[in-house]
Amino acid sequence: MSPDVIQITIISGGQTGADRAALDFALDFHFPCGGWCPAGRCAEDGHIPDRYPLQETSSRDYAVRTRKNITFSDGTLLFTFNGAEDKGTTLTRRETLRYGKPLLGINLPEPSKVSKALFTRWLNENNIRILNIAGPRESFGPGIYTAVYHWLKVCLL
Repeated sequence: MSPDVIQITIISGGQTGADRAALDFALDFHFPCGGWCPAGRCAEDGHIPDRYPLQETSSRDYAVRTRKNITFSDGTLLFTFNGAEDKGTTLTRRETLRYGKPLLGINLPEPSKVSKALFTRWLNENNIRILNIAGPRESFGPGIYTAVYHWLKVCLL
């Protein structure tokens, strides 16, 4: 990890796509990670694998886990895909702003206008120690998993 990047914990909800890319990146490169997922570890592909260190909320409602991840974090990194948002991404944007938390949006797979230096500055200026990472499910944006994983690798290593 670059000395310019502060040590962060990555949290996410464990859904397919952007959420799992964030958690896989954290696990692969030894970043502390976790977050909250719906009761029953429900995801669009069935069950969120146990390899992800997630706590279950008391509800199956995705909005409950979204709010828990937002309120526990210091800020949210929110990915969109081809300029479009699915329902979960829209919910995350709205709730992050409602709770007054810092929000940084990245549109993929286009080359991001947010460079490693700008991302690092955003983390530092907002004193982000716990970063909530969210975005579309894989079914909404096929390829979002790979694009998010690559973006994190470029910007956090």
